[in-house]
Amino acid sequence: MGSAHSVPEEIQELADKTGFTLEQIEHLHRRFKQISGDQQTIRKESFDRIPDLEFNPIRSKIVHAFFDKRNLRQASDGLAEEINFEDFLTIMSYFRPMEMNMDEEQLDHFRKEKLKFLFHMYDSDNDGKITLQEYRKVVEELLSRNPHLEKESARSIADGAMMEAASICVGQMEPDQVYEGITFEDFLKMWQGIDIDTKMHVRFLNMEPIAHCH
Repeated sequence: MGSAHSVPEEIQELADKTGFTLEQIEHLHRRFKQISGDQQTIRKESFDRIPDLEFNPIRSKIVHAFFDKRNLRQASDGLAEEINFEDFLTIMSYFRPMEMNMDEEQLDHFRKEKLKFLFHMYDSDNDGKITLQEYRKVVEELLSRNPHLEKESARSIADGAMMEAASICVGQMEPDQVYEGITFEDFLKMWQGIDIDTKMHVRFLNMEPIAHCH
């Protein structure tokens, strides 16, 4: 994280940007070094070192999210080839719990940032909408490890959820009206009143799971 005399200043700057405490940043830096293999950057294959992700049905989407330039708050779209520690902290800040001392405006902004991160995971082609096909794919991946659920059943679940989304966001639709997809504004409506903090947490932040890997 730099030379010995510059570390405090660098850490303080990262704390100001991400909202993490100095202790949390030190912990995340150790985790970053474990995942990267003591390198300066992390590449997609680095996540193979995380046992907690191995059997996650949406592992590819989680890993993808770390390299999505939209989540890295960069002006351009697409995927980064690798991320540095500051990028890693930026992604991890989406999972940071809301704080008790935040005012209403801060809470609203923080919540929207978290939901935008989730929205990007669904909106794989970056067109600003979650289409039925994109939603089906996520649902199929989530349910892929259920041996008692066939692919068609997963599709039916996804289709039903999209119909519900349409009713929430559009209201009564005409018989010939086609719901083209969930916009971010629609997504906000769907998540209204749901505790986002309980839905967004990262188990692989625990140090122990990979501390014994060789």
